[in-house]
Amino acid sequence: MRSNRIRTTVLAATAVLAALSLTACGGDDGTDAKKPAASVQATDDTSTATPDKDSTAPTDAEPASDTTKPAEKPATKPAEKPAESAGKPASKPSPKPKPKSPVTCTGANTKVTVTKVTRPINHLLLTVTNTGDRPCYAYHAPMLRFDGAQAVFRVLRDSKPQAVVTLDPGQSAYAGIGLTGEPNGQKPYPSKHLGVTFADRADAPINGSQAELTLPAGTYWDDNGFVTYWQSEMSDALVY
Repeated sequence: MRSNRIRTTVLAATAVLAALSLTACGGDDGTDAKKPAASVQATDDTSTATPDKDSTAPTDAEPASDTTKPAEKPATKPAEKPAESAGKPASKPSPKPKPKSPVTCTGANTKVTVTKVTRPINHLLLTVTNTGDRPCYAYHAPMLRFDGAQAVFRVLRDSKPQAVVTLDPGQSAYAGIGLTGEPNGQKPYPSKHLGVTFADRADAPINGSQAELTLPAGTYWDDNGFVTYWQSEMSDALVY
């Protein structure tokens, strides 16, 4: 009986020592086993690794920015278009007025002037200007009377132009007046005024068309003088 108790005690002590030995070994291995799994995963996770120096990807610490983006310009207000009536078609340009038909030049639609010229000598220049609103025909030659003389001044037939002179509004025609002819012993007549009558297409005087002009001082004329037909150019009127 006593020997059995001693044996049981020895076996119990042996079991205790074995248990203590296993606990000590388990404590050494438990250090690695109890290491947190997060620390192992952090070692293998490439997303938390330090980026390469050459990488241009933005990080959380420094956000990416576009330095090449131009500065924004202030918004400009579009030009306002003229208001248009809804459904109203654009207006067409007005047609050009038709040209007015020509009339005969008279004292009522023209202005007549007389001036003295240096060349040729003993000449005056008669100028008629269309003051009306339509073209006019300067027919034939002006009919002249010095100081109410009975006879009309002689017309130089050789000066007849090839066509009737037509004056647009504002245009002028010319007639040359040779005051004296070849000396024949006749004494010239002094004059201060000149009456100018226009002719119609039939070369007849137009009643009421006479213009009264004041002659330049020292004007003398004789029966051998002449007046030319109306001319378009001044030089043509003074060539005779």
